[in-house]
Amino acid sequence: VISLYLRSNLKDAGENILGERSEIDYVSVLNRNLPRDIRVIGWCPVAADFLARFSCLGREYKYLFWKRALDVSKMQKAAFKFIGEHDFRNFCKMDAANVSNYKRYITDFNISACDQRSNHDELWSMNIRGSAFLWHQVRCMAAVLFFVGQGLESPCVVDSLLDITKTPRKPQYTMAPELPLILRSCLFDGVSFMCSSDASQALIEHLKDEHHQYMLQAAIFDEALTCLSIPEPNPLEHPKKKRKHIPLLSREAEPSYEERRARVKAKSANV
Repeated sequence: VISLYLRSNLKDAGENILGERSEIDYVSVLNRNLPRDIRVIGWCPVAADFLARFSCLGREYKYLFWKRALDVSKMQKAAFKFIGEHDFRNFCKMDAANVSNYKRYITDFNISACDQRSNHDELWSMNIRGSAFLWHQVRCMAAVLFFVGQGLESPCVVDSLLDITKTPRKPQYTMAPELPLILRSCLFDGVSFMCSSDASQALIEHLKDEHHQYMLQAAIFDEALTCLSIPEPNPLEHPKKKRKHIPLLSREAEPSYEERRARVKAKSANV
């Protein structure tokens, strides 16, 4: 992958960089030409038909969240229902034009504490492993689990949403935010990375510095909070009404896969 990138993008005065530099230099050259938030620490030669997305045999995701008043035991009960092979069309952003198979296999889904606290709250994480995932699948699963944790839905709602004969159309709901979602690892067959110790060390130092700076910023916010007095509640002020939760299975639903496919075919026929 890096070789193809270098050959197509990193020519220097007509000189083929690959023919002149060592493997370690490939990483250095690539990092100088990539955006700052993308870092490469190793490389590996692969077949010409290799595709990082479709050649991947398994992925591991982590989704971070603050526990607050969530009932994690109910969330875990619901999360276990995702394990195994299921049709996840109600837990993704459907791409009917390009995807016809919505069955995916989840090998592990557990929820655990991260041993970090802030403002009397505790950081937790959802840890998900599977052979493949659909578009926004993890964020959709997390959103439904948050409903369960808040006591707004029963863990059994997962069974209903996985049963496409009972629920052929996805209820409308907002996905969980993207910021806490981490793609932790990918599994490939026969791919062995050759890592640059210099690039690895540079990345470690960069992440340590970023963490240090964010800790400093957090300390500033904490100091600002200590300078603020908590206002007394106004007895004449009416409390804001919480938005009433509409059960997922009672909500308006999106078009089914079959309806979406019919639209795609009709659009193609009119072109």
